[in-house]
Amino acid sequence: MSQIERLRLPEDDATFGSNRIFDLFQYSPAVTANGLVFIAGQIGLRADGSIPEDPKEQIDVAFKRIEAVLRHLGLDFTDVVELVSYHVDVGSQLAAFREVKERYIRSDFPAWTILGIAALARPELIVEIKVVAATRK
Repeated sequence: MSQIERLRLPEDDATFGSNRIFDLFQYSPAVTANGLVFIAGQIGLRADGSIPEDPKEQIDVAFKRIEAVLRHLGLDFTDVVELVSYHVDVGSQLAAFREVKERYIRSDFPAWTILGIAALARPELIVEIKVVAATRK
């Protein structure tokens, strides 16, 4: 039988601010099952609820959120086995996305799927990133 663990962030988390969004929309930032960690799609949302206007900064904030979740689980980007990025405008974002991604993922490259989409949860959002990582246990 598999053991499933759901991550609950500290209420004073510097990256997320609190669990308010997760509680409001009833989901977990990450779920661990059978040696894999499924991290919910992360957006460029700062702890104070604001969204950067600059595309690179928005992408960077999304990666910082993933990094924070990984850190809470004792993992880092070398443990990521799959990355899926959702782009409102792939053509204008891909170069910036790759530039930011290369600051976080430098080796042990995961499988990566790039998807163009019509919209995200808020109109000012341009990208969402979800990852799957392998646990070290």
